[in-house]
Amino acid sequence: MPAAPPDSPDDQFAAFRHSSYARYFTARFLSATAVQILATAIGWQIYDETGSAFLLGLIGLVQFLPAIVLVIPAGLASDRIGRRFIMGSAIWLEMLCAIVILSLALTRNFDPVLVLSTLTVFGIARAFYTPAASSLAVNLVPREDFPNAVGWNTASWQLAHIAGPAAGGLIYGISAGTAYGTAVALLLIAGLLIFSIARPPQRIETEPTSLSVLLGGFSYVWREKVVLGAISLDLFAVLLGGAVALMPIYARDILELGPQGLGLLRAAPGIGAIVMLLILTRFPVRNHAGTILIVTVALFGAATAVFGISTLPWLSIAALMAVGAFDMVSVYIREIILQLWTPDEVRGRVNAVNGIFIGASNELGEFRAGMMAAVWGAVFTVTAGGIAAVGVAALVRRTFPRLAAIRRLDEAPDR
Repeated sequence: MPAAPPDSPDDQFAAFRHSSYARYFTARFLSATAVQILATAIGWQIYDETGSAFLLGLIGLVQFLPAIVLVIPAGLASDRIGRRFIMGSAIWLEMLCAIVILSLALTRNFDPVLVLSTLTVFGIARAFYTPAASSLAVNLVPREDFPNAVGWNTASWQLAHIAGPAAGGLIYGISAGTAYGTAVALLLIAGLLIFSIARPPQRIETEPTSLSVLLGGFSYVWREKVVLGAISLDLFAVLLGGAVALMPIYARDILELGPQGLGLLRAAPGIGAIVMLLILTRFPVRNHAGTILIVTVALFGAATAVFGISTLPWLSIAALMAVGAFDMVSVYIREIILQLWTPDEVRGRVNAVNGIFIGASNELGEFRAGMMAAVWGAVFTVTAGGIAAVGVAALVRRTFPRLAAIRRLDEAPDR
């Protein structure tokens, strides 16, 4: 099939025709891959040296807590200082943390307290990185190319979450120092790419700092029901329908696939998401965007329920691929709505709030799944969670009619 002309709305690579976005995309992918390499290597080394599952849990916790504490200053910094500077500085702070981890590994002083302390600083960097990175993309491409950019942004995240853990495990097999050194190199390159981007136009918040300015992200989300509905849909669907935490139980006890099968189960949603991305970049959502968003969340829940009751490996893997594919559609539409319905001067604070919602849904969702499975078993927990996600989609449709009524994604008010 011949490539679409540059001005075609179906041009799969429209966003990459802007060099600033191409550098941003590459930096985002490299930094996300580095984070996954670090997570894989640190988790393995901590557990290998201590045998403590509790410490594994703390690895995620110490990185998530800074995002809650810093949600207001991180969002405000993104709106007032400049997103390119914040994003690049956060990446290089992550690089410094990776250098510390590397030095601990090379000196054979991989003390858990030192590692967790370093990861807390890493979490601070992530708290500032997330709203800046999410908000910067809309400043790098014209409005008509932003949906295409969102698709590729999501792709970079999915690809990093497939390639990063695999690369981390393989490189760690050479040595721990090689894994951490690779992460340092990727973060260095990512920071250089971000700072090579010309300073993009951005509406800077100039209102004197006050409580209303500090809470601007929360107040805007509450006022703009389209944005609130989109964020709430993701929060409660993932909170109730997430099944990742229980995949080891399915791999060992239900499907009897072993550790290799667990890797396949973990990869299946990402594979489905990448396939759907290729479809979306070629055939972007043209009409009935709000309805498609809500329906795909309902299908996400239904596919989760199928996985929950399945005892056939092929059906379970197919269901998880469907979970990833439907989630990709909802993420694609929701991210466009979030960015285009939000004024540029408050976009950083709104993205900081959104980051907290996403982090809370994932972390609390895993906690919910673990607690329920301990009482009622994994099958009931996953199946009931999937059905509940379908109910969430129906409830959001009734509660936020403006969200459901959106037809074209370019209906957003001009921000």
